[in-house]
Amino acid sequence: MRPPLKTFEDFRDALSAYRLPRVILTALELKLFTVIGKNTWLLPDLARELKVSERGLSILCRNLAMAGLLYKKRNRYRNSPLAATALNADDRAYRGSYLHLITNHWTDWLRLMESIKTGEPLDKDEPEAPDYRRQFTWAMHHRTLETAPMIAAQLPLKGVRTLLDLGGGPGTYAMAFLAKNPGLRAMVCDRPAALEVAREIAATHEAGARLSYLPLDILKDDIPGQFDVIWYSNVLHIYSPEQNFHVFRRARAALAHGGRLIIQDAFLHDREGLFPEEASLFAVSMLLFTETGNTYSVADTTSWLTEAGFSSVRPLKMARGKEDWEGGILEAAVPARPSKTRGLRRRSVRNSRSR
Repeated sequence: MRPPLKTFEDFRDALSAYRLPRVILTALELKLFTVIGKNTWLLPDLARELKVSERGLSILCRNLAMAGLLYKKRNRYRNSPLAATALNADDRAYRGSYLHLITNHWTDWLRLMESIKTGEPLDKDEPEAPDYRRQFTWAMHHRTLETAPMIAAQLPLKGVRTLLDLGGGPGTYAMAFLAKNPGLRAMVCDRPAALEVAREIAATHEAGARLSYLPLDILKDDIPGQFDVIWYSNVLHIYSPEQNFHVFRRARAALAHGGRLIIQDAFLHDREGLFPEEASLFAVSMLLFTETGNTYSVADTTSWLTEAGFSSVRPLKMARGKEDWEGGILEAAVPARPSKTRGLRRRSVRNSRSR
């Protein structure tokens, strides 16, 4: 947790935190890591290749080396393992869609005043193109590649036969659950453009044969079928409390007796709704990019789940450093069907009392 800003020096340091991100984003815009690739470059040669000044590149690269993204030896530079893979467009591990998304966010956040004044997202009148949805879905896949297997390794799914990844986009989590649980079958539900990406990803995995696809508007359509578990990850923050409540009602109806709705999101945990810091800041992104989204407290989400017919809502603790959000998973259960034996026993007790 960031310490509170108590002095002007604290304030100055917090405000100056933009400097390294701007350096990194400039390197991405230059395609610096791609040009360096697997090679070691003399600075003058690299400046000529990039068509930039040697002085400017020297200062840029020195700061990238300070941050650990480049390795420096005298006047030579090479990529770190991260820069040579995830940040290098010529490598199979390149995270291009996510890098494109966060690069664009720099410009979007400069327009924060617009959304503060109107309470509305940026570019709210522009229709969403399928190409944007595809690129965004790939970005979410790139964001979650390491996180999904870590969550799958910790989530209790023993004995679960059917799982619905509700609003699951690229199906990255669904694929991680399938890989971890050989007896599981999963379905990913989202818009058609997102499901196209999910199909492409699943085709590269052996477990992809156990994944099916459901195009659905989760704010309007009932969910067909019955599932043991519904996974609702990083969707809660997109919608208003009322919209989430209606999603919970539909999820409740689509769960078998004893089934579970498992929600992963950027939950707020303190009474005033200020912390964790990342969850508070993420609400600003929701202001900029969604019509009704926000980040919500565990307490409020629990009350909506209870009102929607769920019981025994509880947090699921993940190992520190092996979670998406701090304290970010809630589980809500559907009551199990009473057994016939228990029902006979109750009737027997009532009959004995009446005699």
